[in-house]
Amino acid sequence: MAERLSSEQLIELEHHHGAHNYHPLPVVLERGEGVYVWDVEGKKYFDFLSAYSAVNQGHCHPRIVDAMVDQARRLTLTSRAFYNDSLGVFEKYVTEFFGYDKVLPMNTGAEAVETAIKLTRKWAYLVKGIAENQAKIIVCDGNFHGRTTTIIGFSDDPSAYANYGPFTPGFIRIPYNDIPALEEALKDPNVAGFLVEPIQGEAGVYVPAEGYLKKAFDACKASNVLFIADEVQTGIARTGKLLAVNHEDIKPDLIILGKALGGGVFPVSAVLANNEIMLTIKPGEHGSTFGGNPIAARVAIAALKVIQDENLIERAETLGNIFREEIRKIDNPMIELVRGKGLLNAVIIKPTNGKEAWDVCLKMAENGLIAKPTHGHIIRFAPPLVITERQLLEAVEIIKKSILEMS
Repeated sequence: MAERLSSEQLIELEHHHGAHNYHPLPVVLERGEGVYVWDVEGKKYFDFLSAYSAVNQGHCHPRIVDAMVDQARRLTLTSRAFYNDSLGVFEKYVTEFFGYDKVLPMNTGAEAVETAIKLTRKWAYLVKGIAENQAKIIVCDGNFHGRTTTIIGFSDDPSAYANYGPFTPGFIRIPYNDIPALEEALKDPNVAGFLVEPIQGEAGVYVPAEGYLKKAFDACKASNVLFIADEVQTGIARTGKLLAVNHEDIKPDLIILGKALGGGVFPVSAVLANNEIMLTIKPGEHGSTFGGNPIAARVAIAALKVIQDENLIERAETLGNIFREEIRKIDNPMIELVRGKGLLNAVIIKPTNGKEAWDVCLKMAENGLIAKPTHGHIIRFAPPLVITERQLLEAVEIIKKSILEMS
């Protein structure tokens, strides 16, 4: 029987043999079910990160795992050189589910963002009539759309872009949640699209002012500019609506999906758009060997059906309100602000007695709940949407206990 390694040994293996491009919490997980995960020593935790909202349906959801295993036993990959019996079924299901003519499936969120950028530029030249190589896309300060070279080139976070240039031109960055700045940028006739997160997740669950998305959408429509919503983190029920843009009843020209589209068991992403945009890309002009593979197709259908059948949209809305209300009751100077929508929330931590957000996360892990800081002073709280009210309140007590133990 193989030697069973401890957490310390496994952490050392990663440190010694892997690239140092992450700084994980020192917890080594080996099993997950629903809202819980267990480490290699058998300690149980509430998972309040959900793999950055990829595990909305809970860890190892049996319906999603069964769909994956069943398909994996029959056919795993054909490439798009041939048809398969799963892709068309998925494409029909997902386009009807979200209300668009067409879908272009990829694997990761960053690939889907890159796909949306390419579609926007194609549309700019073939439909809007912008001169070749002159198209521009507006993005926002604080954005996080992925880690590819093009995407980091329009980030304002030095940890994302430093020492990776030169970067792809054609992007205009403006302040987030600032309609006058958007209206000014839209005066440029070469602007083809506005790429925006309905809530900025990596920036610390920055929720824009009510009405911002609708005003931005209307401004784009008035200028014949595509509104592109990156719903990789905010989509698929996380914020208490199917998509975060649904809070303001708008229908973006392009929707970018990932993470929870794969139910936490398989990488699946997609861009949804109508024919005028999607059909600008012709055979051979864009693709992915694994994009739209049979396993991904079956998994994504199962993942969306779980969202619908288990009423996870309504649950996220109800429990999100309870979570924010309960956290705001905690009387402690470390809690500077609580914000969020649905079950995508953040607590801004004020350093106290030499203790910061990282220390709070270590203490929470000690007490049986894992979450991760972002930008040093913000803790994001995003449990799987299958969490019950009883489990949520139990988790809130752990958070409260941990913060109180800091002071």
